[in-house]
Amino acid sequence: MTSPIRIYQYLAPVVLAPLSLYLWWSEYENWPQVLAAWLLPVLWAYILPGVGTNICKVWEFDVRWKLGNFRPHHGFVFGSATATLTWLIHRDPAHSLWEIIQFSVILGSVLGFWNILYEIKALRVGVLKVYNQPWAEGRGAEAIAMDYSPWFFGGFGAAHGLVIASLEYFIGHHGLPGGFLTAIYLILGLLLCIAVPVLGFMRHSLKTHGHAGTRPVPQD
Repeated sequence: MTSPIRIYQYLAPVVLAPLSLYLWWSEYENWPQVLAAWLLPVLWAYILPGVGTNICKVWEFDVRWKLGNFRPHHGFVFGSATATLTWLIHRDPAHSLWEIIQFSVILGSVLGFWNILYEIKALRVGVLKVYNQPWAEGRGAEAIAMDYSPWFFGGFGAAHGLVIASLEYFIGHHGLPGGFLTAIYLILGLLLCIAVPVLGFMRHSLKTHGHAGTRPVPQD
């Protein structure tokens, strides 16, 4: 019997990608904010896991269609679900520094929690393989997922929440940015969303295991 998570990886993007785009457009009705909320998770899920699978080779997807060790639809699997979940917890636009921090913390916590559960299930089913220190020690899916998921997904959520809420604050006080400023902001936001989880994970791995965790760990 085919696992639901194997069906989900194809069905969810078809449903959630257009739905989440529609929801964010209904929320903001302008492209700078829609792209910050909807597009950044998609791009992040192509760039960072793409590097992790095909360059660092610490992750591998066991699916029918692959580009090396990477599934070509992964950006929309993660990005569309993330954009939908972010919309569900989003309330009023941020009007203060405290509200920016508040949304950042909340989104980081929510994405961290749900993605830990997803990663554990994906590891158990075999859709995902992760060659980290707990895997090398023969530990279970929970230990493998907990070694990286809080840092990557919680860190991404916190950074993405900061990007979304900061743009809300800017627009509320200064109006919509022009096309050039929007492009610069989205690029810087994407770099922040990559740097925060990667540096957080590397620090954790160095402190816990004595290595950066950016290469496959040989089994004992």
